[in-house]
Amino acid sequence: MKRDRAFLINLIKNSKLFVIKIGSAVITKDDQGLNYEVLSNLAYELQRFKREDKRIVVVSSGAIACGRAKLNFLKKPLSLSEKQALAALGQADLIHAYEEVFSKYQLKVAQILLTSEDLSTRTRYINAKKTIQTLLNWGIIPIINENDTVATEEIRFSDNDILSALVAIALPAETLFILSDIDSLYQEDPRVNPRAERISLVEEVTEEIFRMAGKKPGKLGRGGMYSKILAAKMVTTSGIPMAILPGKLPLVFERFFSNEDIGTVFLPQERKLPLRKIWIQYYLKPEGKLILDQGAIRAILKEGKSLLIGGITAVEGDFTKGACVECLSQEGRILAKGLINFSSEELRKFLLEGHRPYKEVIHRDNLVLI
Repeated sequence: MKRDRAFLINLIKNSKLFVIKIGSAVITKDDQGLNYEVLSNLAYELQRFKREDKRIVVVSSGAIACGRAKLNFLKKPLSLSEKQALAALGQADLIHAYEEVFSKYQLKVAQILLTSEDLSTRTRYINAKKTIQTLLNWGIIPIINENDTVATEEIRFSDNDILSALVAIALPAETLFILSDIDSLYQEDPRVNPRAERISLVEEVTEEIFRMAGKKPGKLGRGGMYSKILAAKMVTTSGIPMAILPGKLPLVFERFFSNEDIGTVFLPQERKLPLRKIWIQYYLKPEGKLILDQGAIRAILKEGKSLLIGGITAVEGDFTKGACVECLSQEGRILAKGLINFSSEELRKFLLEGHRPYKEVIHRDNLVLI
């Protein structure tokens, strides 16, 4: 692939399926509720996409911010139960606003609320994917948000940047756009150093790129630039390009597709993992840990083998057969994750009795190197 921003933008322009993530700080006015001007600008641009037969999925934050504004609830920080209650209060306003504004441009929307369990359980993952695809076939724009009202800390996404990346990989989309209050990736945080240099094109998401992002959260949402770079790593290694764009800029997509130098574009890489392993790597949350000896580490990292009981020195956590577990070195470095063929109780019994089971602990096909 030619490593050129203009070439990539032209490639994106010909895409037929976009996922567009809109951050809380873009769609709301601090604690004053929704920003209808931004919503209207977005609806205007999306109806132009629809006329070009493009399919659009929106991942929208903003429910908690809407709830805050409705009650004038300015307390910070919020407990989990307060966030859930505000999300329940604000989600109705959020989807109603989308319906009201988008209908002016003959755009129909549907609400989908997800928790990470909906994507980490294989049957629910497939069902959610089919629902989204059916809505797209009907010409409807799905508006996806995390189901904050029922999501616990254990089953929630880290933020909607990650949710948008997971949705983009699942469909799969041809491009992920993240509309942010911070218009681009900078070499340093522009909120700290206003003279920080903007990065126009990222060819590959490396550790250096992650260091540029820092870990400071966003103004209103849970995510910051770090989570956007993590989303970029997820989608680009799955073969999907991504762009961070200034979400409040009028006609932002028209300007982007006219090759105006705005935002940051991330080049896609060749996808090296089959979809099943992508699902294991990104969608499943580990339920336990296996500590490995040097022989097992060499076998899975260097020799491409399955994990056998003889290479396990310790088992941490309680899990059932078929659960996702992490494989760690003696020093605690995460090496791989995969689907286990035995429960934690069975594994501990094997280790205690020196028993060798009849099959692999984790088969190579269900093992993903980190």
